[in-house]
Amino acid sequence: MLENLKQLVTESAQDAIVNNSEVPNEHNEAAIEAASGSIFDTLKDQLSSGNIGSLIDAFKGGNVANSDVAQQATSSFTDKLAGLGINAESAKNIASSLIPGILDKFVNKTNDPNDSSFDIKDVLSKISGPDGKFQLSDLTDLFTSKEGETGGIMDKLKGLF
Repeated sequence: MLENLKQLVTESAQDAIVNNSEVPNEHNEAAIEAASGSIFDTLKDQLSSGNIGSLIDAFKGGNVANSDVAQQATSSFTDKLAGLGINAESAKNIASSLIPGILDKFVNKTNDPNDSSFDIKDVLSKISGPDGKFQLSDLTDLFTSKEGETGGIMDKLKGLF
């Protein structure tokens, strides 16, 4: 998954990073790594801090550019670019022009049944960490109950409508 994410960033970074005079050529690879790392770290942080709603909203598609995930990843990438010596305003412009588009492509690829480069189960297993504490079933169990049982969110919401 990480290699595929880096490849997606590399494909998207031509104008924002590689052809940008604000990013010295010797920092191109580090900037691409920083972009993919910022996205990965943000997804991991959203999951570990319990912001599952933000992740669900992002992966459902729609306006991912204005999501909490995009804003956090953009901020993280801005900080990493500044750490490479890129001035703050340029770093902010690069991050805000690159990250939302990458996230949009990432979500589209994840939701596309004909594109196997990103699988939601693989994404969730990678961002949950090596301890395996988070399982996809943890997320799906929130929405459904097992046959003959009640307790999923959907069961609780049925009575409201």
